[in-house]
Amino acid sequence: MADARLTSPGKLLYRDAGITKQRVAEYYRNVAPLLLPEVARRPLSLLRCPGGIDGQCFFQKHHADALGDGVHGVPIREKDGDTEEYLYIEDVEGLLDLVQMNTIELHPWGARIDDLEHPDRLVFDLDPGEGVGWSDMRAAARDVRARLEQAGLRSFLRLSGGKGLHVVVPIRPGPGWDEAKGFCEAFADAMAMQSPDRYVATASKAKRRGVIFIDWLRNGRSATSVASWSLRARASAGVAVPLRWDELGRVNGGDHYTLERALRRAARLRTDPWDGWAEAAGQQLPT
Repeated sequence: MADARLTSPGKLLYRDAGITKQRVAEYYRNVAPLLLPEVARRPLSLLRCPGGIDGQCFFQKHHADALGDGVHGVPIREKDGDTEEYLYIEDVEGLLDLVQMNTIELHPWGARIDDLEHPDRLVFDLDPGEGVGWSDMRAAARDVRARLEQAGLRSFLRLSGGKGLHVVVPIRPGPGWDEAKGFCEAFADAMAMQSPDRYVATASKAKRRGVIFIDWLRNGRSATSVASWSLRARASAGVAVPLRWDELGRVNGGDHYTLERALRRAARLRTDPWDGWAEAAGQQLPT
């Protein structure tokens, strides 16, 4: 059924896959109960593609009235000392307002608007360099999980919807951004030092061939990471899907779940793949 707020519903946003703006809206309406807990009342960075994913796409983080009544603004102090209105949503109305503006991807902050200076989650983004196979990615995710457990932290797994995997750690809000980011940097550096033939902790492209970049940079103030259940602006129409750890061996890539596959998975779910998140959200960042 067409949404009354949706203009140009037949516009092809994924030309090769034949996915229209209407289908994207239907997707987000269907997964909203799963997606909104990830993004509601968090500052968002959007990837908007007015001409479809093959056209010019751009990121937007600042609020604008044109985004719709369901999209709100929150004042945030930026690095230069100025204050700008960042955007956030609270409900499915806001989500569909973003789709109306040709939003494909949603990337939330690691903190909520009512406690902006204290993150409540950490993200380690495992990004394969050229020549890295999927079996290596699986092993890396399990390695990160084991090392986090040694630090007393429970973690959760997500396909990136692209080439990689995310290991996500809920924490009790308390440490500031610098402390949280410092922990993540030290953690990634230690893994890279102990296994330099497998991992690197620097974003330098020249050093990433044949190894996995443990991207810890997602954990700074104003940095973002793609939300669970967000579409990705890639030809495959991959989706960033949360997994149980015991499902890792049954997927064959970071974009294993396309839009249609993700819809089927969402409809079949009887338990949250991240069951236990609420309990783990009380864990404290090691000092």
